[in-house]
Amino acid sequence: MPSRTAVGFIAPLLLLMIVVFDAPILYMLALGFWSKQGGFTTEHYGNLLEATVYLKVLASTLRISLIATIANVLIGYPLAYWMRSLSPRAQLVAIALVITPFWVSILVRTYAWIVVLGNGGIVNSALINLGLIDEPVRFLYNELGVTIGMANVLLPFLVLPLFAAMLRIDNRVLQAAASLGAPARTIFWKVFFPLTIPALSAGALLVFILSLGFYVTPAILGGNRVSMVSNLLDKLINEIPRWEQASAISTLLLIVALAIFAAYRHFDRRVQS
Repeated sequence: MPSRTAVGFIAPLLLLMIVVFDAPILYMLALGFWSKQGGFTTEHYGNLLEATVYLKVLASTLRISLIATIANVLIGYPLAYWMRSLSPRAQLVAIALVITPFWVSILVRTYAWIVVLGNGGIVNSALINLGLIDEPVRFLYNELGVTIGMANVLLPFLVLPLFAAMLRIDNRVLQAAASLGAPARTIFWKVFFPLTIPALSAGALLVFILSLGFYVTPAILGGNRVSMVSNLLDKLINEIPRWEQASAISTLLLIVALAIFAAYRHFDRRVQS
């Protein structure tokens, strides 16, 4: 049994969590079942099935989030693997470069991509000067621009835990495989990579779930042409407003996120067993 002193220390934190975190979520869940006339209703969830635009936005959000997560994995894993091979001093510099974007406002980082990817931006100007294209490529105000911006912002969330997991791998395990005559490719795929799968899966899950609720980057780089759940919720709450419908969509997104997390936990248990 916890002592009264321990409960006294924990109680303020529990109260803060209930008031700041749990209560708003419960209120949001309740709004989805509340009719304007008063009383219980499932009308708002029925509207999700009748108005296919909501499901299309949800599908678009899942697709963009999945593409951004895959892009992060394809870029982040080689980056973390390369950082592991550096000297301790070089690793500190690499970590600092990865962490530096956290010190810059996400709004500033997002607008910076307009300078880089705009029609008169650095990328298009370079491609035109090299004679590779005749007219600017549309990188912005479509799913490509949104995906690039989201991948850039979320990359540290994958690289840092993955790099930490790679550092914990004992080099003697790799050396033992090499002493038995295994080539470098076999050592990587049969020994090293399986040991990093838990960290890679956790990092990818974190990136994907964060992508589901992304707002600033899709709003700026999408230019109101790329519909995601966060932008739809903004319109339903601040412009229309339809709080009850926004609550139903938020609840559906929460269920999807919890289902994905449950699938990850099931996969993680199978890997560990």
